[in-house]
Amino acid sequence: MPGTKRFQHVIETPEPGEWELSGYEAAVPITEKSNPLTRDLDKADAKKIVQLLGQCDAEIFQEEGQALPAYQRLYSESVLNTMVQVAGKVQEVLKEPDGGLVVLSGGGTSGRMAFLMSVSFNQLMKGLGQKPLYTYLISGGDRSVVASRERTEDSALHGIEELKKVAAGKKRVIVIGISVGLSAPFVAGQMDYCMDNTAVFLPVLVGFNPVSMARNDPIEDWNSTFRQVAERMQKMQEKQEAFVLNPAVGPEGLSGSSRMKGGSATKILLETLLLAAHKTVDQGITTSQRYLLEILRTFERAHQVTYSQSSKIAMLMKQVTTSLEKKGHVHLVGWQTLGIIAIMDGVECIHTFGADFRDIRGFLIGDHSDMFNKKAELINQGPQFSFSQEDFLTSILPSLKDIDAVIFIFTLDGKRNDNLPEVQALVEQVKEKTANIQALVHSTVGQSFPPPLKKLFPSIIHITWPLLFFEYEGTFVQRFSGQSKARCFESLLQAIHFPQLLSDEIRAAPISRHVHIAHEKEKVLPLALLSLLLRCSIQEALSHLAAAPSVCEVIRSALAGPGQKRSADALETFQPAGQ
Repeated sequence: MPGTKRFQHVIETPEPGEWELSGYEAAVPITEKSNPLTRDLDKADAKKIVQLLGQCDAEIFQEEGQALPAYQRLYSESVLNTMVQVAGKVQEVLKEPDGGLVVLSGGGTSGRMAFLMSVSFNQLMKGLGQKPLYTYLISGGDRSVVASRERTEDSALHGIEELKKVAAGKKRVIVIGISVGLSAPFVAGQMDYCMDNTAVFLPVLVGFNPVSMARNDPIEDWNSTFRQVAERMQKMQEKQEAFVLNPAVGPEGLSGSSRMKGGSATKILLETLLLAAHKTVDQGITTSQRYLLEILRTFERAHQVTYSQSSKIAMLMKQVTTSLEKKGHVHLVGWQTLGIIAIMDGVECIHTFGADFRDIRGFLIGDHSDMFNKKAELINQGPQFSFSQEDFLTSILPSLKDIDAVIFIFTLDGKRNDNLPEVQALVEQVKEKTANIQALVHSTVGQSFPPPLKKLFPSIIHITWPLLFFEYEGTFVQRFSGQSKARCFESLLQAIHFPQLLSDEIRAAPISRHVHIAHEKEKVLPLALLSLLLRCSIQEALSHLAAAPSVCEVIRSALAGPGQKRSADALETFQPAGQ
């Protein structure tokens, strides 16, 4: 199965490795094999560990080797075609939402990932004024979202019972079962049940082993092995009554810990597929490989941006190590969906590294009342199930010590997070107890870090994501300016690097360099757009901005000016990032 040749890689991906040879640990599934890249991980210092894990993560984006076409990969034609087909099925539900439902399901890490994506896409739909259509299932229920309860109620019958409850009364249900190693009974039962009830259910299996490597041991309360279920799905895929998405992404950096690369690959694959479905249905067109590749390219850039901060990540590792060695605790404090990721990271440390639940814990700051299926399951269940803002303020904050570390995770995006004053207030409270704090800050181009808040942190990892930068921001500028994509990108670069003139060297620089420079500047996007609309230099655009009472007013004036053919919709919907 040849890989697509229409994709230009953004990052340097490893050459096909030993693990792709048919004889390499032949009896072991890919997700359980050791990774030759990280053979000496136990001997590496912090800086080297980050480097090795970066190389390992890059394997997610690696194409099939020409000499070793043993496994289909994320960019294989067969995988992309299946993603297009599944996205088309999601589009059908989005077009006729009454009676429709998309269920994401899994056990352990996969169930937590299902929870995260369900919440994220429901928030996306609410923001667009649409009725939320996503829900999640996790073996063991909501308590398994916030605490490590591996294998709890991981049975085929339990999976079916839970699916029947959430799907009651629905006319069309897409069930995305996530099992990284193709092994979870909870998911196997659901997939089997869906195949027996195709008038309502469409099963989609997501994992990262070939079907031939799926678990073939008998399932205690079921009449099929996982492999038999997956093989049946492959046969039904010919009629698009079931789908299997199982690209190989290589062994984990830490052997067998599929919560690491497996979790990342799950998020990349499903968010790409679902975002493409939403994006294209809004445009009234069908999903294509081109849309998938645009989003996958953005994820490759996200990998590059993340590991461009390797030195700071290594410093954070050392900081956390010092706290743990002194018998201190590490608290991850996140806002909104970043709080969910904080919880997940804390929980995963228990089984990945043998940590006690008190060693590294995540907390979700803000309202979470509409996130959980059965919030009552989490009330008064003991400290292991504590994760809320109230829990942090009443149970953690009063007993914080100097040896404890607190990592704050938040975004500067005002449209999604208007809680920056709350962030500052909580940081000030924590600093009274410990100076051992760190900020992990997310933003997109044009968003600036408020100086009073920035001064509170001795160390900051500030990541400016490319999701809107080169693809979506570029499309945004093009939409409002009416100029070519190439001209829009040129204007963005001019705004980023001003007052320095653009040279061929600057234009050819890695994306990470542009991102690094842009996140230190303000109003990059409005500057670029104003320069295009007024056909003026960046210096002149700066003067216009300085003289205007607000960014919105000067842009709206330019949009409505002579020679501009912007629609009324454009004038109404313009909201510059970073305002």
